[in-house]
Amino acid sequence: MELETFQKNQTLAMRKKFIGQSCRLFYSDDPVKIVKARGQYLYDENDMQYLDCISNVQHVGHCHPSVTQAAAAQMEQLNANTRFLHDNIVQYASRLAATLPEKLCVFYFVNSGSEANDLALRLAHQYTQHEDVIVLDHAYHGHLMSLIDISPYKFRKLSGQKDWVHVAPLPDTYRGLYREDHPDPAQAYADTVKDLIDQVHLKGRKVSAFFAESLPSVGGQIILPSGYSTKVAEYVRSAGGVFVADEVQTGFGRVGSHFWAFQMEGGVFCPDIVTMGKPMGNGHPLACVVTTEEIAAAFTANGVEYFNTFGGNPVSCAIGLAVLDVIEKEDLRGNSTRVGGHLKQLLAQLQTKHPSIGDVRGVGLFVGLELVTDRELRTPATEAAAQVVQRLKLQRICASTDGPWENVVKFKPPMCFSMKDAELVAHHIHLILTDMETNADKRDK
Repeated sequence: MELETFQKNQTLAMRKKFIGQSCRLFYSDDPVKIVKARGQYLYDENDMQYLDCISNVQHVGHCHPSVTQAAAAQMEQLNANTRFLHDNIVQYASRLAATLPEKLCVFYFVNSGSEANDLALRLAHQYTQHEDVIVLDHAYHGHLMSLIDISPYKFRKLSGQKDWVHVAPLPDTYRGLYREDHPDPAQAYADTVKDLIDQVHLKGRKVSAFFAESLPSVGGQIILPSGYSTKVAEYVRSAGGVFVADEVQTGFGRVGSHFWAFQMEGGVFCPDIVTMGKPMGNGHPLACVVTTEEIAAAFTANGVEYFNTFGGNPVSCAIGLAVLDVIEKEDLRGNSTRVGGHLKQLLAQLQTKHPSIGDVRGVGLFVGLELVTDRELRTPATEAAAQVVQRLKLQRICASTDGPWENVVKFKPPMCFSMKDAELVAHHIHLILTDMETNADKRDK
């Protein structure tokens, strides 16, 4: 049956009728109806092209032909329950293992980042036989109830903080507790985690896990100070807990220099559990948890089978393998380094011209532009950031905001983002901020 095509106003009316209103749209006052996409570009019902700066799920580019062909070919041949033996799942696990430290070698395939993080919690609890979890302030780890419980970004708006959840300060060296002028912010922030561990022990409890994004995203595109994760892992492991790295937003080469963002820590640092999701399937629901043999053995020892109907099915794994091939063949990590570096440099140049730009930070194609009303006080410019996003939309550039005050314009585009795209974005941000500042001056006079 051929699907009926609706006018934009019809689609919007039907969405309001049938879809939960808590499922929000971008640009809610005037949503964009997207009917097709390719690479880093989206097209609306009038065939107008939009530059996509935010779809980090479509990691190697929207509708990449190598990925769609792999999906179709496997779908025509077989898609079966994962209790049947099949090559794709073991080949995919082997390919992923080659990108990770040797001790991370046992894989559990699931369908979403939320599923992956929920399973990571179960693994940590089973292995340590403890319950308490330490998380970073403003963190978001998924939409399941178990994850809302460990996501300050969510639980502060809902049920509140559970007594087994402990919140460490976000290691934000721009506006956090310890800033860029601190002699050793990594140690200072890590010590706040140690203090929490001590407080947990004083209550007669034990820590199960420290759970953190390798680069906090909802927190405002934060780059952790070098050495922080290594020191935190030392404290957590000494207390009998495990270190969980959430790579759902940042894995698969987005940082450019490394395949996984936690590898930026350097040295011999290795998490005990890594979760991955969004970019794995280039839009297809595919996610994973990888851990050590010791933790996996403890999970098996509980006597309860772990079964996921769709996790690791032949089609999903064929898609995952195709995504890895594209990353390698098209040198998308190299592109991320080059283009992301260029974008960051262009935005840094704008910072010298616009007092409303408080900070430019990021690595690879994970970049944040923080807007302020006062550089000295670093007052968040929430309204200005929203206005920049809306005015970029008028130029057919899709961007969005993040951070505790929604004043960070974030860039996590498909990895095929180009130098020309970066220059176009910077050019329009310059024009928009210039106009906003000019109008502000006129109002002040």
